[in-house]
Amino acid sequence: PYDIFAEFPEPLVPRRLRLEVDERIRSDGKVLRPLDEAQARNTVRRLIAEGVESIAVCLINSFENPDHELALQRIIREEAPGLSVSISYEVLPQIREYERTSTTVTNAYVKPLTGRYLERLSDRLRSLGFGGRLFIMLSSGGITSVETAATFPVRIIESGPTAAVISGQYYGRHFQIPDMFCFDMGGTTAKSCLIQGGEAGVVPTFEVGRVQRFMKGSGLTIQVPVVDLMEIGAGGGSIARVSKMGTLQVGPQSAGASPGPICYGLGGTEPCVTDADLLLGYLDENYFLGGEMKLDRKAAEHGILERIARPLGVEFMDAVWGIHDLINETMAAAAKTHIAERGGNPKVVTVAAFGGAGPVHAYGLARKLGAPRLLVPPNAGVGSALGFFTAPRAFDLVRSHKKSLAAADMEEVENIFRELEAQGAAALRKAGAVDGLLFERSVDMRFVGQGSETHVPLPPGPLTGMAKEEVRDLFDAIYENLYGRTYPDSPVEFINFKVRATLPHKLLKLPRLKASGGRVRDAEKGVRQAYSGAARDFVPHRVYDRYRLFPGAAFEGPAIVEERESTVVMGEGAQVRVDEYGFLWIDMGDAPGAENSARAEKGGADGRQV
Repeated sequence: PYDIFAEFPEPLVPRRLRLEVDERIRSDGKVLRPLDEAQARNTVRRLIAEGVESIAVCLINSFENPDHELALQRIIREEAPGLSVSISYEVLPQIREYERTSTTVTNAYVKPLTGRYLERLSDRLRSLGFGGRLFIMLSSGGITSVETAATFPVRIIESGPTAAVISGQYYGRHFQIPDMFCFDMGGTTAKSCLIQGGEAGVVPTFEVGRVQRFMKGSGLTIQVPVVDLMEIGAGGGSIARVSKMGTLQVGPQSAGASPGPICYGLGGTEPCVTDADLLLGYLDENYFLGGEMKLDRKAAEHGILERIARPLGVEFMDAVWGIHDLINETMAAAAKTHIAERGGNPKVVTVAAFGGAGPVHAYGLARKLGAPRLLVPPNAGVGSALGFFTAPRAFDLVRSHKKSLAAADMEEVENIFRELEAQGAAALRKAGAVDGLLFERSVDMRFVGQGSETHVPLPPGPLTGMAKEEVRDLFDAIYENLYGRTYPDSPVEFINFKVRATLPHKLLKLPRLKASGGRVRDAEKGVRQAYSGAARDFVPHRVYDRYRLFPGAAFEGPAIVEERESTVVMGEGAQVRVDEYGFLWIDMGDAPGAENSARAEKGGADGRQV
């Protein structure tokens, strides 16, 4: 939306260091004005004199003809052999100047630092006697070699959150669950992704460094493949406060890990979601981080009473429950939108919970979504780590070449794909690939004159073996599925040609729990009074030690399952089963769901009413 008060990030390159060279290439790749190499060399020397340690080169229409960018790369290496250089033809040979320039500049900005770090990491591993290969996670969900990651560090910016999604994707394949909603909630944010048909979606662009953290358009545009994540400001450290309108507001501001929530006792003064979870009885003050960190219940009580309950004029427990329920409601609303925009149905997905705070809130989120089942893997608090072991070695490539379908030379198009596949194979060989390479082809197409493209996957095999009418049919089918109709009489054009090079997936073998003839009661740690949103009161919750649960163990909610990195909370009506791998399968059953929030709005103190 238009916003006259919109804020934008500070440019990575100050204006005095943005220089031009005398050259021009037309949109069809023909040279209109040759590069003035003498002037270009003087320009490079000016930058060197300024003390720069990395240079980004982005010339107009270089995706059609890279000769001038390659010449500049040669000149830079001649003038300053050790200087880091990124050219847009190698980073992102794709149409749209702003996105291409922003992505290339970002790559140049982080390249020296990332290169030094990865080199130190590799040397350190070798000094410890490590004889294997080091792989780096990509934002697109694959892994690649250290050399490729150091050359294109812009491709690894979102690698951490992506890893949790890849874990969920692996679980979906392992347990044959086609539709899964991965939910990863940590201390600052909650990130989630819809997996459909066993595959996580990948989008071509995202933003970093947002000035207004969750406001689209307030960050730097990065145009590289990234797993389709939804991010909102909801975490254990999200701050609860009274808004200017006199209502309860939770997030997006966060206390982070330092000073963190009040109950951490590290100097935090503003009540957070974790403070509320503690006071609701969901967390054990003596078993946080497996007992390594004692939580301060009294300080949390005082903070919520003085900063939330009294200013709002509500009962203390209404304020505490309001914080917990409002953050669940915020996440559920965003999740419903995310799922609907991708044509999914929240009532058929299995919710998979990750992160330190994810299992605490996953039951409440699933109830509000109307999801039938919740899955909590072992060690969910560090679930991202498993994603690194299940991700395939893969690399994505793209090249723009604008040409109408009617005028396209399919042999020329096939040559573009072959060049991209050769580049992908080279990248995977750096990651240790020998044979068995797989290539997935796709194109971005649009109606002539349209401003946005439609992604069209192509069947295996040479494009020369397809008739143009078949390509058009593929486009029309996808376009109609997305927008409800198509326009068969309007001409279409190619914009981008894409290749994903990958090695075959190898499913990791999950360790099985030892079979036991034990009793569920032997895994009980006791009974704790915890708050029930349905009863609007504290009710007894049986507390289980996750490390003592065994395959086939089954019990009902309300219950709490504790492990070192996270805590799983389940309400009334939940049916819990432990499988042979130690996963918790939680059938949501007939437990009260979102209808209770609606009832609370009328007469109770749900977060929004407060």
